[in-house]
Amino acid sequence: MKRIGVVLLWIIGLFFVARAVVEPFVIDLTDPATYHLDWGGPHLAGVLADQFSPAMVGAALWVRSHTRPRPPAVAVRQ
Repeated sequence: MKRIGVVLLWIIGLFFVARAVVEPFVIDLTDPATYHLDWGGPHLAGVLADQFSPAMVGAALWVRSHTRPRPPAVAVRQ
């Protein structure tokens, strides 16, 4: 069950990252009519913040989880 949750979190995270990468190419940054109805609109800064913030949070959590010092392994005595 834990693996299913991890896989689902990875899929959701990859979706947010892909959405953040694609968004600047999907909208015309010079034409407000292409993004004024998007979440975070009607301003370009709000739209981009809305698209990039989940990806940035996910990336920060991933970096944090992979840069924490791990406790030393304890040797098992026999």
